[in-house]
Amino acid sequence: MMLKIKRVPTVVSNYQKDEADEGRRVGGCGRNCLNKCCIPGAKFPLYAFKKLNNTLGDKGFPRHENQEAPVAFLDSLILGEWEDRMQKGLFRYDVTACETKVIPGQFGFIAQLNEGRHLKKRPTEFRVDKVLQPFDGNKFNFTKVGQEEVLFQFEASEDGEVQFHPNAPIDVENSPSVVAINVSPIEYGHVLLIPRIFESLPQRIDRESFLLALHMAAEAGNPYFRLGYNSLGAFATINHLHFQAYYLAVTFPIEKAPTKKITNLDVGVKISELLNYPVRGLVFEGGNTLEDLSNSVSDACICLQENNIPYNVLISDCGKRIFLLPQCYAEKQALGEVRAELLDTQVNPAVWEISGHMVLKRKKDYNEASDENAWKLLAEVSLSEERFQEVNALIFGAITCGVDKGNATLLEDPDVKPRPREEVGAINKSSRHGMVSATQECLVLQ
Repeated sequence: MMLKIKRVPTVVSNYQKDEADEGRRVGGCGRNCLNKCCIPGAKFPLYAFKKLNNTLGDKGFPRHENQEAPVAFLDSLILGEWEDRMQKGLFRYDVTACETKVIPGQFGFIAQLNEGRHLKKRPTEFRVDKVLQPFDGNKFNFTKVGQEEVLFQFEASEDGEVQFHPNAPIDVENSPSVVAINVSPIEYGHVLLIPRIFESLPQRIDRESFLLALHMAAEAGNPYFRLGYNSLGAFATINHLHFQAYYLAVTFPIEKAPTKKITNLDVGVKISELLNYPVRGLVFEGGNTLEDLSNSVSDACICLQENNIPYNVLISDCGKRIFLLPQCYAEKQALGEVRAELLDTQVNPAVWEISGHMVLKRKKDYNEASDENAWKLLAEVSLSEERFQEVNALIFGAITCGVDKGNATLLEDPDVKPRPREEVGAINKSSRHGMVSATQECLVLQ
């Protein structure tokens, strides 16, 4: 049985459409791309952040000897380079002309009317029931992006000091991480962070890449600059490892939601549960170092990936708070369990929508936007309470077992007792489905 879901894809590069139209393979392409046919001799700006001495400061991001200069500089670098690409006409539409409003009501959901985002798109097939899928170099990936879409390289400095080189060569052998524009932006300054771009990494989080994303949030130092991650099965559109980020000068509803502490880790990380919010999720904050916080979240993400549970991540508050949100919307779509009125909106609830920034494609939906309608959509995304607790047990079991890798262990909390390992093992056996049963060959047309 093959189930197909019609889904509006997101074109993130001007060369993505060319791939669909012409089926081109890389090799003497003449498009000034990032692959081996064009990359020799290429140079890009390089921002090297201070990775050493990454103890968290009082404000929760790494201390710099001269903090104001590097923080302000990365912020201005992102925006300056992004605006330069806007002046050059590289975006598919002017996102600054999109109507945006805060929806009246208790939660303050943000609605944007973005009719240009879903025009002239060609479908790409991804399985909806597999969070981990191998990288396929024949499909669009970020080595096929035009060099003009790349803003700068983003790497740890070798000497432990912040550095900026306006014209640094690309070191293909060491596979640099790069920041590029999203040509179909959701908001001002919408960029993509692509870790170790030449390693052909599929869309799956690892410790190194997640720490890189936290460094970017901390270095930017702007609370209105957030990074997001979508796994496959949770509306990632490209199976090449990347994070998204943009600026929006309002507080997201998820950032205002109350939380209840579940436990503390012995590395200083506090884990809480979201309350009074339509999507169930976990909040990670604190940590003795930035790396402690990063490892705790990335190990939880790795656990979800290995158990085939799709999820989204929001990196908030300059990297000090991280929301981990397992979801099941695509599974419900495949099973025909989502109401037609919600499907008709063509809204794919990924990290930004789940956080409360509703990107709407129809004028009708924008005009009728309300707390109630936003809640209805997001409630379909959330795991049930029972399933959420099962997933939490898997996560805490993974964190506990991670002690052999130098990871955190759970501290005893008088209010919350983590589930015993025997129970975690039973859950692993009984609830490993996570998504649509693998006996059904489910594909999602993105």
